[in-house]
Amino acid sequence: MGRDLCGTAKLRGFTKSLSQMEKAINDAVSKTFLGRYFKLEQRKSCFTRELRAGMATFLTMAYIITVNATIMTASGGTCTAADCSSPAGPDCRVKPNVGYESCLAKTKSDLVVATAVSALVGSVAMGLFANLPLGLAPAMGPNAYFTFNLVGYHGSGSISYQTALAVILVEGSVFLFVSAVGLRGKLAKLIPHSVRLGCAAGIGLFIAFTGLQSSLGLGLIGPDPSSLVTITACKSVDPETGACLGGKLQSPKFWLGLVGFLITSYGLMKNIKGSMIYGILFVTFVSWFRHTEVTYFPDTPLGDASYDYFKQVVGFHKIQSTAGMIRFSEFNQKAVWEALATLFYVDVLAITGTMYTMAEIGGFLDEKGHFEGEYVAYMVDAGSTIVGSALGVSSTATFVESSAGLREGGRTGLTAVFVGFFFFLSLFFTPLLSSVPPWAIGPSLVMVGVMMMKVVKDIDWTNTKDAVPAFATMLLMPLTYSIANGIIAGIGLYIALSLYDYATTTLNWLTKMRRMVVKEQNQVSATAVESTVGLAVKLPSAFALEAESPSSPKKPLHISVTFEEAYAP
Repeated sequence: MGRDLCGTAKLRGFTKSLSQMEKAINDAVSKTFLGRYFKLEQRKSCFTRELRAGMATFLTMAYIITVNATIMTASGGTCTAADCSSPAGPDCRVKPNVGYESCLAKTKSDLVVATAVSALVGSVAMGLFANLPLGLAPAMGPNAYFTFNLVGYHGSGSISYQTALAVILVEGSVFLFVSAVGLRGKLAKLIPHSVRLGCAAGIGLFIAFTGLQSSLGLGLIGPDPSSLVTITACKSVDPETGACLGGKLQSPKFWLGLVGFLITSYGLMKNIKGSMIYGILFVTFVSWFRHTEVTYFPDTPLGDASYDYFKQVVGFHKIQSTAGMIRFSEFNQKAVWEALATLFYVDVLAITGTMYTMAEIGGFLDEKGHFEGEYVAYMVDAGSTIVGSALGVSSTATFVESSAGLREGGRTGLTAVFVGFFFFLSLFFTPLLSSVPPWAIGPSLVMVGVMMMKVVKDIDWTNTKDAVPAFATMLLMPLTYSIANGIIAGIGLYIALSLYDYATTTLNWLTKMRRMVVKEQNQVSATAVESTVGLAVKLPSAFALEAESPSSPKKPLHISVTFEEAYAP
């Protein structure tokens, strides 16, 4: 008993010493240039609290490093049919080919580094220049649109990877200009509210749909000749078409991924920070063991090469194939300008909305709905997209996961600087980050879709004018495999349903104007009639004139005149 009390006393003493040390560090830092620059005392924060907030934000958004790299690798990057090992036909990019898959593995390593560097630059810039505790990284949604709608799976789309990067660069530049002249918020308000909400939910469904497929996720959904899609998760799959050859719902990789999804879900239920990471880590760790049915390193030449790279554990990878690959030679295509408009629209809505939400959670908004550092934050956001395009990734944006740091007490840009620092550390673990399997990424994509669906509660489903465009936007994005199609359908339907209101308003206005014109014409006619008949002047019935008498000038002469009629013409 005495030992227990003694041990408790020592623990209390140690805790008290740590608290005193932490307080001393915070007091010292707050009085330095660092503390004054980030306004630690003014915003009622401290150094250690900002550090914890930065770590919480990083843990909740670190999944983007591998998720973004995996999604964008599906585009094929700069890999072409020339990288296929012989004998190779023109369709070697969509069939199993050792040479092409080796090129994809190198591209994925490049994109891991490009994603981390983009997040590093964006987060640090947000902290230093805007002094806001917001983390930035390549956004979910634009990366899926870039891969599956622009470049296509393994380069099967209408636009090359290099041209798509040029689209990102131009879009970022236009975004920067719009932010500089202060039009960003006004443009976002031009889009109907219901379509904006439907767009967010539709992108979530689109991302979840990709996470359920075999090429990028769990493999639960596959092609079917009669119903287009069906449940697969098969033990045996056609490597060329992805069709199920037998053993539905018997894939060990699917069930392992499902366990990871449940781990993430349980963590989010209990508000555990980094829950998205824990599910990915569990599935990835199990998949690293060789000679199992769920291994990421099969007994093949490509599997052996990937395992050899993985065993390096620590290593700095230099970007070789994605940086500086921007090309404008194909800008004469209609698809390029459609992509530019779509990406710009998505960024205006999603990024602006996210930033306002984070500012509201952090308590930065004033009575007019503005917050300190707003203008610079928009500029940093747009500038980060330009940097990302130069590195080979899609649009960079503020992450909603920044709310984790805000809940930890982060109130200054020092939080964002710490987020950037942790992304910098991740650059030295590229061999590990490049070895995350698709069935570990799939659950996180589905969970992102779940999170993005929460906006549907704000749609007025009792109002058909709002409900129909929102539903069409949500439905068509995953079913047509195109974010642009959903946006166009939503806006088009909203305009069509608004024609009745516009017609009624216009008719009422025309009727009102006609009445006013008729009234004015009547008044003019009445005045014209009066002027034709003559001007009626009312005179008194009698009046007197006074003048000097001609006989005696000084004596006044009085003359009285009486009219029989009261009016004279």
